[in-house]
Amino acid sequence: MGTTEHCTLVTGGAGFIGSHVVDALLARGERVLCLDNFDPFYDPAIKRANIRAALSNPKYKLVEGDIRDQALVETLCEAEGVTRIFHAAARAGVRPSITDPLLYEDVNVRGTIVLLEVARRRPLTTFVFASSSSVYGGLPTLPFSETAALSRPISPYAATKLAGELICYTYHHLYQLPITCLRFFTVYGPRQRPEMAIHQFVRQIEEGQPVPMFGDGSSRRDFTYIDDILQGVVAALDRPFPFEVFNLGESATIELRALIRLIEQCLGKTATIQALPDQPGDVPVTYADIGKARSLLGYRPATPVVEGVQRFVEWFRTMRRETA
Repeated sequence: MGTTEHCTLVTGGAGFIGSHVVDALLARGERVLCLDNFDPFYDPAIKRANIRAALSNPKYKLVEGDIRDQALVETLCEAEGVTRIFHAAARAGVRPSITDPLLYEDVNVRGTIVLLEVARRRPLTTFVFASSSSVYGGLPTLPFSETAALSRPISPYAATKLAGELICYTYHHLYQLPITCLRFFTVYGPRQRPEMAIHQFVRQIEEGQPVPMFGDGSSRRDFTYIDDILQGVVAALDRPFPFEVFNLGESATIELRALIRLIEQCLGKTATIQALPDQPGDVPVTYADIGKARSLLGYRPATPVVEGVQRFVEWFRTMRRETA
């Protein structure tokens, strides 16, 4: 299959993961349509910096708009001949979703339905939905498997991502739309959102600010480097399935306090820890079983967290020098 025949719509394509997917597709000579509303959840200037290089590529088109605008999405898909959708646009973050659950429902659930409504009317190769490991909630069985029965998400954000997966299956069932849902496990790397743990900790330790540590530091996360996530996303776009759900993680965990020590080592600085109580909506552990993704997608994560954090620190310091 030739790479130039595709036009892929990437929603949230100026964000952290979306902009990396855009760059990967452009590097293969594909046409990419980016839809992003540059929401002020974090500084839109960061997102504009993410796509600076892409803007000079003649196969890239940026449209500033909202995924909930069905007429806009339909017009764009028709005009650009969209054949695939990678749907990464969402209101992100567990803790903010507790404060504003109605907005999260509207963007993450209704926005997904709008895209599915458009997709079902088009001869799409595949629809890839960016889901989250948060759908597993406080599941006690480790590592998390795609076969687990899920009915108890513990934050509005997690509930909207699980709802997104369910409505994706409904559209596959009703309209035979080929859909793949990817459950991302704590993605980090260059361009990571500034409020996410690794980016936040690096910035705070570098600047001598206190580092908030929620709970006793024993919570564990399966941190996944962006290059490994990209490998899985591109594979999912290239290999459409009738309907599948995949975990994309590193399949290794690190405790919060060990992560902070690792960042200290990479920066050559000592953190000032601010001990805080556990946060509502946070889960004690995430840990991906990636056997299915290995088997069906050829997914091969290759960046352990020790290497990935070092790479992130190097990027962070370079970015600081360039923007100083």
